[in-house]
Amino acid sequence: MPWLIDAMNVIGSRPDGWWRDREGAMRRLVDEIRGWAEDEVTVVLDAGPEDLTGTVGHVTVIRARRRGRDAADDEIAALAGPGDLVVTSDATLAARVRERGATVEGAGTFRRRLDSSR
Repeated sequence: MPWLIDAMNVIGSRPDGWWRDREGAMRRLVDEIRGWAEDEVTVVLDAGPEDLTGTVGHVTVIRARRRGRDAADDEIAALAGPGDLVVTSDATLAARVRERGATVEGAGTFRRRLDSSR
């Protein structure tokens, strides 16, 4: 089952001071996902360092094509389809991807999944 991950939603699910170093938080999350992934995963960032984008193993990291509010949400909604599992706790995005046939897992649940795989 392909995964689509709303990166900032997962990062924001834990108040660990990520806001003091957004780039570092993005790098940590992507590294964790690369170590965890056994299926195809697309991580969607609103913005972020260029060197994070691309495919390593099963994980592809992309930045939203447009900038601004909900840019990553729009990207994820456009990519989502039947059989995909979307990770987000954004209720509006969850409704949008469910309409397209995707399944949703909350960001906190996914964060615990990552933590338990270490």
